[in-house]
Amino acid sequence: MRTLAHTKHPHDDAPDTAEAFQRLATLPEGEEREAVRQDIVRAWLPMADRLAGRFRNRGESLEDLKQVAALGLVKAVDRYDPERGAAFESFAVPTITGEIKRHFRDHMWTLHVPRRVQDLRGRVRAAYQELSHTVGGRAPTVSEIAQKAGMTEEEAMAGLEALDSFTALSLDAELPGTEDGYTLVDALGGPDPALDVVIDREAVKPRLRSLPEREQKILYMRFFRDMTQSRIAEDLGISQMHVSRLISRCCSQMREDIMRDVAA
Repeated sequence: MRTLAHTKHPHDDAPDTAEAFQRLATLPEGEEREAVRQDIVRAWLPMADRLAGRFRNRGESLEDLKQVAALGLVKAVDRYDPERGAAFESFAVPTITGEIKRHFRDHMWTLHVPRRVQDLRGRVRAAYQELSHTVGGRAPTVSEIAQKAGMTEEEAMAGLEALDSFTALSLDAELPGTEDGYTLVDALGGPDPALDVVIDREAVKPRLRSLPEREQKILYMRFFRDMTQSRIAEDLGISQMHVSRLISRCCSQMREDIMRDVAA
């Protein structure tokens, strides 16, 4: 039965697999090589689990983190080249840690945030936590954070804004400081029906200006002063039927002109 050497490194979960890696490098693709590869992965799984534990309590279950760490371990085993002389542990730790960080970056953000801003968030978060212990009971300023993190104030502002983008509140969540059940959804606006009126009004304006003065006056009296056709007819000294025909003709002509422009 095949076993790996168990000479320990300073960490109990870091077995000595140097000979196994040397053997893996000489074996061709096949069942024997795959068996050695799996033995190496199993030997290093405790270390991968330990690295996953560093990221607990960040919104992801520990079991899922262990699976991601195990994936990173497999990648490290496949990419490791013992001929370069570096210990596997020094290669595997950043590979596994990077895989976990990528998992958080790609799968755990509620809102889509560009990778550059995610990186700024991490640097700002670290600087903020460090400064919080040294600035005397107050929140660090943007300038202080930028200086500590080695970035511009604009970048620090982007990182600070991203601090609240990792998770999102439900629209049914009550707003802070309210006691009457006022929620986020209550703060949302709705479609403004007047917007359609504005568009229609702007489309009609040049057509109204092109009408004869009498027709302009009739439309103004009817639609802006809300006068009846009989009252308009009396004021202008014409019949109500004539007023009705003029209004219909003007409206039809303007509608046709506007639709023709839209089609063009």
